[in-house]
Amino acid sequence: MTTAGPTPDRGTAPSSVVLPRPPSLPPLLARGALRSPFKRPAPDAPFPRTRLVVPSLRVDLGRLAAYERVCGFATGEDALPVTYPHVLGFPLAMSLMSGGDFPLPLLGLVHTSIDITRHRVLPATGMYQLTVYVAGLAAHRRGTEATVVTELRAEGGDVVWASSSTYLARHRTDGTGAVESPAGAAEAAGAAGQERPPLPVVEEWRLAGDVGRRYGAASGDRNPIHLFALTARLFGFPRAIAHGMWTVARCLAAHGTPPAALVRAEFRAPVLLPGAVAYAADDIGRFELRGAKDGRLHLTGEVLPLLT
Repeated sequence: MTTAGPTPDRGTAPSSVVLPRPPSLPPLLARGALRSPFKRPAPDAPFPRTRLVVPSLRVDLGRLAAYERVCGFATGEDALPVTYPHVLGFPLAMSLMSGGDFPLPLLGLVHTSIDITRHRVLPATGMYQLTVYVAGLAAHRRGTEATVVTELRAEGGDVVWASSSTYLARHRTDGTGAVESPAGAAEAAGAAGQERPPLPVVEEWRLAGDVGRRYGAASGDRNPIHLFALTARLFGFPRAIAHGMWTVARCLAAHGTPPAALVRAEFRAPVLLPGAVAYAADDIGRFELRGAKDGRLHLTGEVLPLLT
């Protein structure tokens, strides 16, 4: 996907900022939007080295239940869905990416992939330490990617869950100045490599037009591209699109995940709402999401058990 690895540390020691609780998302999204026109993305640009830490975090069980319902996970169990710690860390990630020292513009930033490592089942009623930081920048054939790491530690201090997400900022890389639509950029961001044959279809899902609003209410991510056709058109999409992390969560709710597992997912093309998609999987842990009618590839992923 990328043409170079994360930018190596230039000798700046990371510092930790301890927060009593995750920050509120709406002001961060507004701050990031206002600062976006002034950002100058480049793979060798300085980036924030701060680690944001919430040392004593408890899960809001009401929000968790709403998340489980919209994503298709079983409700009422004392266990966090494998994707839920991403929701917990998202406000901290937005705090870093909306800051003046983060070089990529928040507007137009495309979530291209996520890797999740879960070492064991996480009790929903547990106490955790949450840490989020920017691991580095990398050159991409269509711009610059940032890698953001989220870690969840149990009370004993061991990392029990970690993720690495890549976010792409498109900008000129070959001197042509070609301009793409956001929808085309989202597809191109994950289109590295040749298309693989479709996996066997397990079931088809009809997606209502309010999926983005429901997921946004449960996760706090109320990006306007996910809410209404009118607000999505302002950013180049014909209709509202589903959150990428909702598509991953919905697939994993259907697929299942071992207690200790590595999950990898790449976002290939946006899912328009309302719409219909086909969930497909095989018996070696791979899964994908395609358009039910046109076969367009939206998401690829795999679940690998970890040896404990």
